[in-house]
Amino acid sequence: MHLQTQVIRSPIGDILLAFDAEVLRALDFLDHEDRMHHFLRLHYGKVTLSPGETSLSKEIEVYFEGDLVALSRVPVQTGGTDFQRKVWDALTKIQPGATKTYSEIAREIGHPTAIRAVGAANGANPISLVIPCHRVIGADGSLTGYGGGIHRKKWLLHHESSRR
Repeated sequence: MHLQTQVIRSPIGDILLAFDAEVLRALDFLDHEDRMHHFLRLHYGKVTLSPGETSLSKEIEVYFEGDLVALSRVPVQTGGTDFQRKVWDALTKIQPGATKTYSEIAREIGHPTAIRAVGAANGANPISLVIPCHRVIGADGSLTGYGGGIHRKKWLLHHESSRR
């Protein structure tokens, strides 16, 4: 598989996009590029990358400017297991500024006891931000793990809640 990459700036660090045919396949913060490469290999096998530009970057940029629904306009495609894709689909239904717990997601997808598996799928999300894993919190309301760092998760949740 061949994908193109583009780096865009954001208030919380440079973001690396991997895409083909105007479909986003992976997104991560540039300081976590190795994780993105890991997910690409895991989901698609051998992947070659070359620099490019995509109009998808505009939707991400306007999200940071305050258009919170802009991310929902970004077409995405992922690999992953059926279970992972079910979790990721549930994440896209969490509205900007809202949060859900891992157990709420597990119940919503019909696997109420699979809380840890939901957490693992959340952590394996190859398109963070657009598939908004930052909107998932611990049962006690704590900001649990986020691949881009808790400081970014905190910033994103504040960004969204302050513009609702």
